[in-house]
Amino acid sequence: MRVDIKGFAKPFVESMIAIVIGIAVGGIVLAFSGYSPIKAYVALFDGAIGSKYGWAMTLSAATPIILTALTFGIGARTGLFNIGGEGTVYFGAIAAILLTNLWGNILMGLLGGIIAGIAWMAIPAFLKVLRGVNEVVSTIMLNWMAYFIALYIVLQKIPNPEDPNKTIAVPVGARLPIIMKGSELSWAFAISIIAALITYYILWHTELGYELRVSGYNERAARYGGINPKKTVIWSFLLGGIMSGLAGATEVMGRPPSYAISQGMANIYGYGFDGIGVSLVGRNHPLGIIFSGIFFGMLKAGATAMQIEAGVPLEMVRMVQGVIVVAVAVPGLLDLLRRVVRR
Repeated sequence: MRVDIKGFAKPFVESMIAIVIGIAVGGIVLAFSGYSPIKAYVALFDGAIGSKYGWAMTLSAATPIILTALTFGIGARTGLFNIGGEGTVYFGAIAAILLTNLWGNILMGLLGGIIAGIAWMAIPAFLKVLRGVNEVVSTIMLNWMAYFIALYIVLQKIPNPEDPNKTIAVPVGARLPIIMKGSELSWAFAISIIAALITYYILWHTELGYELRVSGYNERAARYGGINPKKTVIWSFLLGGIMSGLAGATEVMGRPPSYAISQGMANIYGYGFDGIGVSLVGRNHPLGIIFSGIFFGMLKAGATAMQIEAGVPLEMVRMVQGVIVVAVAVPGLLDLLRRVVRR
């Protein structure tokens, strides 16, 4: 695969500048709040990348959001604002638990996540194609439907009879191997990287990918060139569904110690929304998403050290994270808006 280095230069520089601005603004906020920005950021980076364990936790935190970012990124490249990854994660996780308890192997768990992702994403896809329903409206509504349906299943259908705080667990034989003992880093991270590379290959080295990207740049030009925009919409949603379905499956199959869905779905909630920011920072490019996902994973993994070592309250940590995320997402958001206007 040949990578266009020149095409990466401008977005990369813009993202780096945005990261510096975000960190600077976050530091100013910390200083005005009575905390040492230097001490806080040293703790953040030390906790995230200052040791092998820190790196392991960073990569582990990056895994699900790389996959959900691919869902949004594929949609963005097709000219869609698909924010339905959140709901798809829930069903991917539930399907993985159910199928691994029936057949007890890794392949069936991953396949369950993929099938669940495709099935749920097919709903907004056909609503868009057959009825012209805007994907933003449909996916927002479906996210809430998914949340309450999944919550019912978690609480009423697959609770752990020995522990009311979680569901039944993924069997030992169906759990993804841990890469580093004592950490949460499993082969789920490798799956997310492979998924990103496959997505890159599809988008830039196949006929289908060409059709998806052309439809995203200019739908009228795509029609003129003989491309069916309805076909690209359906493929965009289904490919996105595979990615976020895998995010849910790998989260319960590769995240110790519970290997289950916790009470209130706290351990699988929010990944779809986080993926939007990751994709925007990565400029909706699969390879960029890998690096932005690791950056977001670093922010998540270093949050605890920022609280313990620098004495920064959790609320302040999240606020600083939010400032950085907003700053680094702006260039990608502007790119996406330009694409939408061109359509």
